[in-house]
Amino acid sequence: MPDLEGARWVDADNWHITLRFLGDVDPELVSERLAGVRLPRARAELGPRVGLLGRGVVMVPVAGLDSLARRVTEATADLGRPPDARGFHGHVTLARLRRPRSLSEIVFGAEFDVNEVVLVDSSRGDAGSLHRTVASFALPQR
Repeated sequence: MPDLEGARWVDADNWHITLRFLGDVDPELVSERLAGVRLPRARAELGPRVGLLGRGVVMVPVAGLDSLARRVTEATADLGRPPDARGFHGHVTLARLRRPRSLSEIVFGAEFDVNEVVLVDSSRGDAGSLHRTVASFALPQR
């Protein structure tokens, strides 16, 4: 990881791309809904540079998942929080900063085929967010 003063890095095991945030909803209902949907192939393209979300979230943008996110949103539109009217803007959170700063000099790029969509139930615990995999849905491969 780059040496960024005041950065609290997210462990790579916790990196993820949220296709849709649902909020408080029965995960079994979401799982049933997604099980009946034909999800498209997808290739994620990360980069080309690291940026900030808000004042202190270090992230890398993700492209290539619009169709997948749209399909998930269509299948779950009436569940949980209303879908974001701004549409899908994929990213991976890499770190959180105590003080914002320019990050345009940090180049980051990667591409990979997406193998599955994972439904995750998140809750807050004493040590931070706790994540439990509810179900996973395989994507067609090339």
